[in-house]
Amino acid sequence: MNATRNVIIDCDPGIDDSLALLLALNSPELNVVGITTVCGNVPTHIGAQNALKMLDLVDRLDIPVYLGVNRPLKVAYTSAQDTHGDDGLGNSHLPEVTAVGPAQDAVQFIADTLTEDPTTSILALGPLTNIAQVLQRDPQLFEKVDRFTLMGGSYLSHGNCSPVAEYNFWCDPDAAQLVFDQMPVPIQMVGLDVTRKIVLTPSLLEYIQAINPQMGALIKKITRFYFDFHWQYERVIGCVINDPLAVAAFIDPEILHGFESFTTVAVDGVARGQSIVDAHDFWHEPENSQIMTNVDVEAFWRLFLRRVAGATDPDLTRVLQQLGVAPCTK
Repeated sequence: MNATRNVIIDCDPGIDDSLALLLALNSPELNVVGITTVCGNVPTHIGAQNALKMLDLVDRLDIPVYLGVNRPLKVAYTSAQDTHGDDGLGNSHLPEVTAVGPAQDAVQFIADTLTEDPTTSILALGPLTNIAQVLQRDPQLFEKVDRFTLMGGSYLSHGNCSPVAEYNFWCDPDAAQLVFDQMPVPIQMVGLDVTRKIVLTPSLLEYIQAINPQMGALIKKITRFYFDFHWQYERVIGCVINDPLAVAAFIDPEILHGFESFTTVAVDGVARGQSIVDAHDFWHEPENSQIMTNVDVEAFWRLFLRRVAGATDPDLTRVLQQLGVAPCTK
């Protein structure tokens, strides 16, 4: 795995964003220099409070949280609180953090950080409005970014808020299009093609509760709403946790594989928010993205369960074998 990398996490917590933060904050490969929130799953101020709750849980309130943009670039804002609950954490109503609060102006923080340390990496887990606004100010700020990874879009899988669109791109399609058109470094796109293969099942949740009762109780509390939503609308037993996969790939690049392509995003009409991947080079445009299509599900769960729940072998391997996540050995 990689040496420690400075990273800004731009997110909209959100149930799966919160799980992604827990993975990132428990991983020594990542030095999280700041968390910026954007309107997406929940309004910006709710997302900021949820980020603080995750920081408080792992005793990292020293990491600053910044309030970002509270509306998309052009379209009206539509939250995903029907999916994540009014509080963004499955209506779990976790205690508010009062010891510290979020700071203002995420866009300025990102710009200042990239000015001071141009190689700082970006993990974008929500709509791309904050990132787009930084690009509008000065695209050159991103020229030396070590790595830019986002969770969003879809290549061959269907959408999750329209037949063709993933929510982060659909929420602010103009920002997504701008980022793909203007980002001067390759974009690693972790889309629904791979994240839909990462399902937190009732059995995995039971395992977490067994080995780490405190963490298990928290994850159960915030995902119960998510479980119900996934069964009602997608007939999935458990819940897809999209954003932790992007963090995992950031930590261990071998977890995901794909191909390079030119990609853009539709901004209006019935295809609003669709990620258009020119896999067959029709447009003869320079490749601007890495589209992830294959995921090592076992490697993901090994990483997530070890870091977030403290799982250890031999029990971890036995459980993954029982659940069919890892192959059984003779």
